[in-house]
Amino acid sequence: MILKYYELNKLNFDITNFLLFHGKNEGYKSEEIEKITKKLSKKIDSYDERQIIDNIEGFFENNLNKSLFEDKKILLINRCTDKIIKIIEDLIEKGVNETIFILKTETLEKKSKLRNFFEKSKTQLVSIAFYPDNFDTLFKIAQKTLREKNVLLSNECINILVNKCASDRKNLLNEIEKIELYSKDKKKINNEEVFRLINLSENHSINELINSCLVKNQKKLFNILNDNIFSNDDCIIIIRTLLKKTKNLLNLANTYSINKNIEVTINNAKPPIFWKEKNVIKDQITLWSVEKLKNLIVEINDVEYQIKKKSFNSINFTTNFLLEKSN
Repeated sequence: MILKYYELNKLNFDITNFLLFHGKNEGYKSEEIEKITKKLSKKIDSYDERQIIDNIEGFFENNLNKSLFEDKKILLINRCTDKIIKIIEDLIEKGVNETIFILKTETLEKKSKLRNFFEKSKTQLVSIAFYPDNFDTLFKIAQKTLREKNVLLSNECINILVNKCASDRKNLLNEIEKIELYSKDKKKINNEEVFRLINLSENHSINELINSCLVKNQKKLFNILNDNIFSNDDCIIIIRTLLKKTKNLLNLANTYSINKNIEVTINNAKPPIFWKEKNVIKDQITLWSVEKLKNLIVEINDVEYQIKKKSFNSINFTTNFLLEKSN
């Protein structure tokens, strides 16, 4: 069955429990997945299609047997291809109705076997295409999000943001988050600051920089520092990104200290951990205890204070701190 994305609120999950989300708009897909989890008040477990195919028996044992005794739960399967069809057929044959399966993938052509398999279903399987956002939609999303975050930007700045996000609200929200981190202590930031922030090469490098620090890979950290010329303003973004990631890691470490199962900790994380980062996060959890992470948060706040106090020396404060923590 084919459904428009704005019709998702009409779904009856008692008769429809297989959803195919396809298309380039990753941000919109993520929003709708979050709405479903809130509506059902259930946690979501994430898998990659490859994980399931490599261990089908384990997948069935870990999830399907439990569904006979539990209320509805949600399983998200990423990067789906035609290979998942046989598994879906097996699930339907087994009468699995107490689990919502959300299959997420890139744009599928009309001749796609997976797309046709879902579209030809009458009720149980639903296919929803998520097309790129247009300029007006993204502009309204930007205005609303900035207003909620109490960040004041001119319409010219918002235009720059929208034009840079490649028609995907996920990219737009990532840029707004970056601006929010930078403008934490400012009522308003000017056009020049916004332009510099959204054109930094750090989008990829800062995440790698922080992950390398938290996984204590000093060699990679050195390489990133040598390959990038970070400014004083960049240091604020780096430190606040480190603080945010450390707080998220602390939540995971607390959970892991209770359940002693790193796979369960990772799969049940909120917000869900992107499959590419799972192994890095696992390493970080094993390297950092709850107590060490609490101390690190205190130290990060202190470094931010030092950067603000002596902004002319922020590069040294930041790089020395990262190198010390990665040692």
